[in-house]
Amino acid sequence: MFRRVAIIGGGAAAATLLSELLERESAQPLQLDWFTGGGTPARGVAYGTASERHLLNVRAASMSMFAGKPRGFLDFVQRDDPAIAGTDFLPRHRYGDYLEAEVARALQHGKTRGHHVNILPFVVDALVPERDGVTVIHGEESHRADAAVLALGALPPQPLAGVDAAALASGRYVVDPWPLLARAAELQPPPRKVVLIGLGLTAVDVLLELSVQWSQATFVAISRHGRLPEAHLPAAAAPSGDGAELVEAMHDAPEIRRWMRLLREAIAQEGTEWRAVVDSLRPHLPALWAELSPEQRARFMRHARWAWERVRHRMPPQVHEAIAALERDGRLQRQRGRVQAVALAGDALRLTVGHAGASHTLDADLVIQTVGLETDLRRCNHRLLSQLLTNAHIAPDPLGLGVQADSDGHLRYGERCWPNLFAIGSLLRGTLWESTAMPEIRQQARHLADQLLGD
Repeated sequence: MFRRVAIIGGGAAAATLLSELLERESAQPLQLDWFTGGGTPARGVAYGTASERHLLNVRAASMSMFAGKPRGFLDFVQRDDPAIAGTDFLPRHRYGDYLEAEVARALQHGKTRGHHVNILPFVVDALVPERDGVTVIHGEESHRADAAVLALGALPPQPLAGVDAAALASGRYVVDPWPLLARAAELQPPPRKVVLIGLGLTAVDVLLELSVQWSQATFVAISRHGRLPEAHLPAAAAPSGDGAELVEAMHDAPEIRRWMRLLREAIAQEGTEWRAVVDSLRPHLPALWAELSPEQRARFMRHARWAWERVRHRMPPQVHEAIAALERDGRLQRQRGRVQAVALAGDALRLTVGHAGASHTLDADLVIQTVGLETDLRRCNHRLLSQLLTNAHIAPDPLGLGVQADSDGHLRYGERCWPNLFAIGSLLRGTLWESTAMPEIRQQARHLADQLLGD
């Protein structure tokens, strides 16, 4: 059992682990140091938005913080509005309210059990892991812990290759869209032509908000295939079977091309209910991913990732309709291509976009990078992770999917794993693949709490 644990990160993964630990029976009282890094603890970037337009892309009934309390979130929102159904897609700020309330309840519960929690609104600058403990350093202060958990969420986004220094310095190229969305109404005069690089769920959030804030703006969204995420059906559906036959076939053929063929065949059989087939794979994906060789994983990233992401991470129906309305009204145009360069051109930015062996240019008042989560430690600008990499305490995933770790979340260094340094959430994507949504994070938190409190 680790009595003193440092949890580093202020978002939902950190809050879930903290609450899971405080909910457990333990042989001795715990000392938990929660380094939230500033901001509102528990919400993080994902649930820090105040916009009613930003919805969860998972139904309310599946968003509980605890694996052992499946109705947790639904019960929370129904106390205020009994008409809310488990199939509803609710505003993300309501989930932030739920996280905060659960953390407050867990803190009080933990206090009655004799546990002690320090909530420290600091950014951790360095970690020094050793076999018998971990030293946590922030500024000139240091804390000793028996174990530490990195629950950092998405890494700071970095500009895409080809964006020149003048474009970045102009302020017309936005690397991180979330601060912009918070102050969009203050930007005067508002831009008239906006280009988005990326067409995933981040782009969808940006379009929903800015199309309202900047009512005269038109938008061009560019991605490799020019396709939006798929939409959820208005009503939840179950597959005709339990998916066991598909999973078994995929285990028997750990090769990406055959996987995709098997998945396409299963989807075709289900027809309009294909989404249930994709969802039925979720509990099995870590084991399936673990069976792939490094070469197979790299092939998936090159050729199949985009297709999987758009069917796995889907839009709520009402969001899909709002985006479709922007296209019908001529305010949104989608383009296929790769952005090769972005340069300052007078009072605008000029993009060079390549597609099918040709290229063209496109001018914009504002360019927003909406490529989704940054998980590549090799190019990130994160003080703590850079220190850990420099000192060879951790190793980056070779495909840019977080850190190297074992399936239990122990971080690797060289050929070994630290017994007392863990990760949870998006940093484990290279190990587990599906590791960013609450249904997976709550399972990770439960399993990690078992390890931290076990013998």
